[in-house]
Amino acid sequence: MARLAQTAGLTDIQQEILSTVRDFVDKEIIPVATELEHRDEYPQQIVDGLKELGLFGLMIPEEYGGLGESLLTYALCVEEIARGWMSVSGIINTHFIVAYMLKQHGTQEQKDHFLPRMAAGDIRGAFSMSEPALGSDVSAITSKAVKDGEEYVLNGQKMWLTNGGTSSLVAVLVRSDEGLTPEEAAAKPHKSMTTFLVEKEPGFGEVRPGLTIPGKIDKMGYKGVDTTELIMDGLRIPADRVLGGVTGRGFYQMMDGVEVGRVNVAARGCGVAQRAFELGVSYAQQRHTFGKPIAQHQAIQFKLAEMATKVEAAHAMMVNAARKKDSGERNDLEAGMAKYLASEYCKEVVEDAFRIHGGYGFSKEYEIERLYREAPMLLIGEGTAEIQKMIIGRRLLEEYRFQG
Repeated sequence: MARLAQTAGLTDIQQEILSTVRDFVDKEIIPVATELEHRDEYPQQIVDGLKELGLFGLMIPEEYGGLGESLLTYALCVEEIARGWMSVSGIINTHFIVAYMLKQHGTQEQKDHFLPRMAAGDIRGAFSMSEPALGSDVSAITSKAVKDGEEYVLNGQKMWLTNGGTSSLVAVLVRSDEGLTPEEAAAKPHKSMTTFLVEKEPGFGEVRPGLTIPGKIDKMGYKGVDTTELIMDGLRIPADRVLGGVTGRGFYQMMDGVEVGRVNVAARGCGVAQRAFELGVSYAQQRHTFGKPIAQHQAIQFKLAEMATKVEAAHAMMVNAARKKDSGERNDLEAGMAKYLASEYCKEVVEDAFRIHGGYGFSKEYEIERLYREAPMLLIGEGTAEIQKMIIGRRLLEEYRFQG
């Protein structure tokens, strides 16, 4: 086990789970990740292996066939998986955000229907808030649901669905102005949103009547995992597939799920940074210049010292954010800080490892080239760094309100 990023106070079960995941990453992910990533190939064999390990049910309660583990255990597993290949952690993350939202907000019928099959990995989850004309401004969504008898008719276009093609259940946030006057809906846009649980066939094209997944978006990095659009054109959804059974609560349900997602992105940043440090410190001891390993040059030692410190700091903040959520406390401040710091530090650690590799860092033969393209996604996913700073700033002003 590496010296960096250790977590104190873990139970024997947590340590056993993490050891199993780390062993899987070392043997089954790292040796094939770069080759699969260069081909933009979905890692089906890796996903099947994670399914056998029970990872898709990690946080789902035992009564539904899951392992019933904490957010901390999940985040530490994500950290290990991202250390191997960040795209694989994305496959797990979106699944768990949907499972978490079902567990916290679903009706009993919805939990009974979906969670056991999600725990087994037979149903894979995806979720969608963003749209082509907006990013983090969720209040501006235009996709709409209109009630028609015992069903709702959904129309609109969603963007940036991780697992959009391979998933069979998508949690979709749309506008539904039931019970609100036009003035109320305009004044309180957050109260006019609803999350729908949309079941579909995996694949691309028209995956159910009124629902089209056009195809994979071609990306600079974060390959292998499918990122898609979602187009709804007269999509009919039964009323019992409104998450929680009541309209108007979708924004708050999604924000609760995104808090879990932000801890996940922080964990991904920690994992990628750890791998970048491992690659950098290893290469620095093998590469010779001026008659000695470059690790013996003070300039490189300074880089390694800074990289290791950033890995350790990001890990500590991520663990703190996860533990706060597990304790039942509000953790949006801690999750925002962890996501912001871990993603920024990840980018910096990856770049330093890239510099240590010199010209070879630019070669596709070396793993650091892949990490260099993957790290920027963490600055954007689950809310940009700028959005995190807005959240952090507002929460700090709540906590430190001036009493004058």
